[in-house]
Amino acid sequence: MSLSTDILRSYRAPRLVVREQLAAGRREDRVLVYLMLACVLIFFAQWPGVTRAAQIDPSVPLQARIGGALMGVLFVLPLLSYALALFIWLALRLVVPVSAYGVRLALFWAVLAITPLMLVQAALSSALGASGGGMQLFGFVVLAGFLFILFGGLRAALEAGSAAA
Repeated sequence: MSLSTDILRSYRAPRLVVREQLAAGRREDRVLVYLMLACVLIFFAQWPGVTRAAQIDPSVPLQARIGGALMGVLFVLPLLSYALALFIWLALRLVVPVSAYGVRLALFWAVLAITPLMLVQAALSSALGASGGGMQLFGFVVLAGFLFILFGGLRAALEAGSAAA
């Protein structure tokens, strides 16, 4: 199936989507593309907030703020994502057999699958303003969606790990 269809399916059945991707075979390049595509989309989702911050405090120019966001999202976030995947794998490995690849796939897929909601959040933030309970509530929706997709993907990785053992 197409990537966008799989992302939409992840909001209903994340375990099934990750299980299908695990069944397709080990493809580290695909997992890295998921992470980098998510990072690019997250970078674009940062623009409304960065623009507003530059308008509020012009002491730091917009180009510097965009450069900082670029550095953070496209260079630091992938490293932190790999470190988080390693930590999750080590923690799960103490309890059940699971492959490191399965954990990376589940985590990176969850990050990619949640980016449409992050883009909607950025659009709402630019239209309605960053303050207010509505934006915080939508932030919790984004977090809940991320955790739902992540835990579903980790369940699929655990199932694949226990079947292989």
